[in-house]
Amino acid sequence: MSTPLCDVLREYAVRNPLRFHMPGHKGKFLPVPELMETAPFDVTELSPTGNLYAGGEPFDQAQQLWADLFGFETCQFLTGGSTMGIHTGLSLCAQPGGRILMDRSCHRAAFNALALLDLEPVWLERTWLPSENLIGPVSPGVVEEKLEQYPDIKTVCITSPIYSGMLSNIGVISRIVHTHGGKLFVDGAHGAHLPFLGLDPFCGADAVVVSAHKTLPALGQSALLFTSGIDPDRVRQMASVYGSSSPSYLIMASLDGARDWLTGEEGWHAYRRAACRVRELRTKFPSLSDNLFSLDPCRFTLKVKAGPPFAEQLEERGIYSEMEDGGHVIFICTAQDSDEDFDRLERALEDLRGRMGDCPPIPAPPLPRQMVSPRTALFAPGEMRPLWSCEGRIAASQIAPYPPGVPVVAPGEEISKKELAYLEKIGYNMLSEVRVITRG
Repeated sequence: MSTPLCDVLREYAVRNPLRFHMPGHKGKFLPVPELMETAPFDVTELSPTGNLYAGGEPFDQAQQLWADLFGFETCQFLTGGSTMGIHTGLSLCAQPGGRILMDRSCHRAAFNALALLDLEPVWLERTWLPSENLIGPVSPGVVEEKLEQYPDIKTVCITSPIYSGMLSNIGVISRIVHTHGGKLFVDGAHGAHLPFLGLDPFCGADAVVVSAHKTLPALGQSALLFTSGIDPDRVRQMASVYGSSSPSYLIMASLDGARDWLTGEEGWHAYRRAACRVRELRTKFPSLSDNLFSLDPCRFTLKVKAGPPFAEQLEERGIYSEMEDGGHVIFICTAQDSDEDFDRLERALEDLRGRMGDCPPIPAPPLPRQMVSPRTALFAPGEMRPLWSCEGRIAASQIAPYPPGVPVVAPGEEISKKELAYLEKIGYNMLSEVRVITRG
């Protein structure tokens, strides 16, 4: 085993020290019995346990093992999820107050970063795929076209993979960005497992954030920020701006252990078994396949006639999907899904086969008009109003059809008749309240 952080935590716990330091449970007692075994590992910054934001051991070694695995110079452990990594990464790659070329399908954390850093977005639109009722990968040609049109832009932000599992060609895109003297930041939150399947999905990027907790055997909020060509001291400093000054050692220990298990024989075989089972599901049921697109081997995007009622039928059978929209139900499959789990899912899908197939065509989402900056929208006085009554108003928060918040309307954009018509067409609840800027 090679678990530098876990090793020092074990050594500290075995010594049975007097813990006159945080946390208050002192490694002895937690009122929830199921959590008791974790208490001895839950420590704070001490001479034997190290300091995440100061550098040194055991973090240097534990993080370098991850960096080497992903092909980057440095790795930074994150205990605030990919949200923390997006804020940190964009702070490292973009100049506050400048312009940024940003993928419209970015997570809401990236939109909040625009406001925090006072960045002006130039939207990088993806091709709409009518045959799939989904957005496609980012076109390298469109990236080059936009960078030539806006030569002052030196930061590009792209999401890959997206929720459906579709991957963009980061290697080609990164070369284009670097040719124009820029930096490429990738929100790879859903792709932490891909290198363990022998893929190199982030090749050439300057910074990448991945959510270990989404697809790896690691605790919730565990994430990783990988960088190359950026001063490690600066990475730690910016991470400390957005992270807690008391990062969870339990979360970080789970990162250390997940990497070690996944690089061993058991983890290696478990993830490949999951990828094989997903491939079988794709052949048996109507789904997004890798015949035309580069896909995450473990993401199963099922095509259905109506997503929400299909997901409800699954829940009645005790099966909970990750996400559904008008025409898809998305399943995150990992090394921890056993053959029995896949068999149970397959039986349920057979029962519901009649509800599968293409849903009525969904139009491409409109591109709203930007009225004020994301920063102005975030900090302006706002009010909650039913969506149906918001024509002509300026959004103060994202309006999105499903979690985690890829917006149809982003903060600072006008909610016009065309956006309302689109949201109603895709089944958005027009009675739901949204936050808009208060009229002066």
